[in-house]
Amino acid sequence: MRVGRRLSMLLAVACGVSVANVYYAQPLLGQIAAGLHVGAAQLGLVTTVTQAGYLLGLILIVPLGDLVDRRRLIVAQGLLASAGLASAGFATDVTVFFAASAVVGLACVVVQVIVAYGAAASAPGRRGAVIGFVTSGIVTGILLARTASGLIADLLGWRAVYFISAGLMLALALALGRLLPPDHAPKNPASYPALITSAVTLTVRDRTFRVRSLITLFMFGAFGTVWGSIALPLAAAPWHLTPGQIGLFGLAGAAGALGASRAGRLADRGRAQWVTGSCLALLIASWAATRAAPYSLPLLAVGILVLDFAGQGLHVTSQQLIVAANPAASSRIIGSYMTFYSVGTGGGAIAATSLYSLAGWGAVSVLGAGLSAMALLVWAADQLRPVSQQATPSSGKGATRDHALP
Repeated sequence: MRVGRRLSMLLAVACGVSVANVYYAQPLLGQIAAGLHVGAAQLGLVTTVTQAGYLLGLILIVPLGDLVDRRRLIVAQGLLASAGLASAGFATDVTVFFAASAVVGLACVVVQVIVAYGAAASAPGRRGAVIGFVTSGIVTGILLARTASGLIADLLGWRAVYFISAGLMLALALALGRLLPPDHAPKNPASYPALITSAVTLTVRDRTFRVRSLITLFMFGAFGTVWGSIALPLAAAPWHLTPGQIGLFGLAGAAGALGASRAGRLADRGRAQWVTGSCLALLIASWAATRAAPYSLPLLAVGILVLDFAGQGLHVTSQQLIVAANPAASSRIIGSYMTFYSVGTGGGAIAATSLYSLAGWGAVSVLGAGLSAMALLVWAADQLRPVSQQATPSSGKGATRDHALP
C-alpha cells in the first residue's frame, strides 16, 4: 500500500480536525469560567492540563504504532477523543472539565500516529511530500481552531463547541476505520519500555534526530511566543479587538503554513539543508514585522504569515530527515521528536506571557527573535562539521547517523 493524493487528503483532514481539539478552549476561557462558576484565572490551567495530557500521550501512546496496527490505534484514539470532548461539554464541575481536557489532550496525539502511518506507508521518493501535505493539515487545524471556536461560541455557546467537536471526532473515527488501508508496515521488535524511552535514546545516539529536535525546540519556542501571547497586545489599546477578531489572525498563519507544503518535495530532492537555511533566515526576519503588533495590524499579519511559512517548512523538512533512515520506527521517532515541539511551544508561551506583563511586546519580540536565532545557530554549527559527519540523511552526502537505532 502506498499513500496517494486521496489518502493524503484524508490524513491531512483527520490531522487538522484532531489537533484543533487541543486549542478550542483558549479563546473561550471567560465563557467557560462563567458557565462553571469559577474564576478565569483558575480556568487558565486548562491549557496546561490539556498540554500535559498531550505530552503524556506522545510518550506513552504514539510509540505503540511501532508495535500494533496503526489503523486500529487511530480509530481507538478518535473514539477516546470523542468521549473526552462530550464529557467536557456536559461538565458542570471544574474538576470534571479538567479531567476531560486531559483525556482530550491524551487522545489527540492520534495526529502523530497518523503522520507516522503516512510516513511508513509512503514510497521513499515521496515521503517528504506526504509528510508535508499531512503536516499542513495539522498546522491549519491549530491556527483555525481558535477562529472556529470563537465563532461557534458566539452563536451557540461554549458547550456547543465541545459537542460539535465530539460529533466530528466520532464521525472521523468511523470513517478512518472504513477508509484507511490495513497497516502492513514492518513492526519494530523493540520492547514497549524501550519505545517509551526513545526520546532519550535517540537524542543521545542519533545526530540527525538530535540536531533536528533542537532546531524544533527553539523554532516552536518562537511559535509559542507569538501564539501564546499575541492576544495581549491586540486586546489592549489602541486595538481593543474581541476574541473573534483576534482569532482571524489565524487565517494569515494558515495561509503561510499551506504555502510551505512544498518544503517536503524539495527535501525529497536532496534540498533539505537549503530549505532549512532559507526558512531559518525567514523565521528571524519575520520578527521585524511581528514587532509591529502595537501599531500596525497589516505588518503583524505579514509577520505571522512569514513566521508560519518558515516554521512549517522547517517542521516538514525535519520530519522527512529523521524518518528517512528508519521508516519502520516512524512512530517512536516522530513521537520523540514531538516532545521537543511540545516543550518548545509551552515554554515559549509561558515565557512570553510573563515577559509581556513585565516589559511589553517589544521584549516579547526580542525573545522570539532570540529563540529563532538559537535555531539558526544549532543548524549552522552542524553545517560547519566535516561533510562526512553532517546530519543530512537525505542529501546523499556523507554519513547519516552516529548510531542508527533498530
